[in-house]
Amino acid sequence: MRILLTADPELPVPPVGYGGIERIVDALVRTFKARGHTVGLVANRASTCPADILFGWPGRLSTSRRDSLSNALALWRARRAFRPDVLHSFSRLAYLAPLLCTRLPKVMSYQRHTGGRQIGLAARLGGTTLRFTGCSDYICRLASPAGGVWRPIPNFVEPDKYPFVASVPADAPLLFLSRVESIKGPDVAIAVARAAGRRLIIAGNRAEQGREREFWDKAVAPHLGRDGIEWVGEVGDARKRDLLAQAAALIVPIRWDEPFGIVFAEALAVGCPVISCARGAVPEIIEDGTTGFFIRTVEDGVEAVRRLAGIDRAACRRAVEERFSASVCAGQYLELYREMPGTANNHA
Repeated sequence: MRILLTADPELPVPPVGYGGIERIVDALVRTFKARGHTVGLVANRASTCPADILFGWPGRLSTSRRDSLSNALALWRARRAFRPDVLHSFSRLAYLAPLLCTRLPKVMSYQRHTGGRQIGLAARLGGTTLRFTGCSDYICRLASPAGGVWRPIPNFVEPDKYPFVASVPADAPLLFLSRVESIKGPDVAIAVARAAGRRLIIAGNRAEQGREREFWDKAVAPHLGRDGIEWVGEVGDARKRDLLAQAAALIVPIRWDEPFGIVFAEALAVGCPVISCARGAVPEIIEDGTTGFFIRTVEDGVEAVRRLAGIDRAACRRAVEERFSASVCAGQYLELYREMPGTANNHA
């Protein structure tokens, strides 16, 4: 099968630092190629992903109307040059506009909150040639009333990049790994760690201005360097894996409806249980009492920390291998491609 994938223009595929969607696209390219498919990629010109052919976006900003027009035309040209059997977009829906009424099978994937009239319009124009996917049941339920046919296919990790750790010392620290902002609940993580008498490592970037900087200054900064609370800043992939491997649990007590939360799957991959809140897609990733715990209050968090010894870290790893691995999720995308009119009977 000839598969043309797209990613937003801001970051290369794979990204140098942060970039969740770009990592997903990079893994899909490599997995599809390993299964014998020919894969084209439309992405940032600096991408180093081993696609069979790279088409660089001319526009650099997905929020710019002018760049969006340029990129829509560039995608049209890439389609003519590559002649794909299916086009799978992880970029802006607007880039698909010139192709919606064509017979080319198209998949539009969302890893964020979405909905609105543009979805319904695209669904009407695309008809049976357009399918939507969301990174969770939660996202699909949120978006499907706007129109279109939706299927949940989760985000994923590559388990071989996350060595399994069967056990950690009794005094292993808790880990907060995410953007250090109010909706992620770092202040709650700090309160839980202090009340439980446990060390806490905070890893992630912070805002330099605005309300989130005020949140940092008032709710996070005063606790650093005290009672075992430490901030290590933003970390790369290798350091992230090391921190997860050394942690008793990942604790990210979210205050928002998480679309998926790839860091939760990354934690499970090394066998690290997760303490969070049952909001958004998190209940689709974490099984309360088996791969982690859901909390509502600081007191709940302290109790969850006390019960960590009862978590089977091997069960955390199995959840990733069975549900959130690149191999499993790439297979789900391929199954979707084959079901679509125009590809179903053409490819094994």
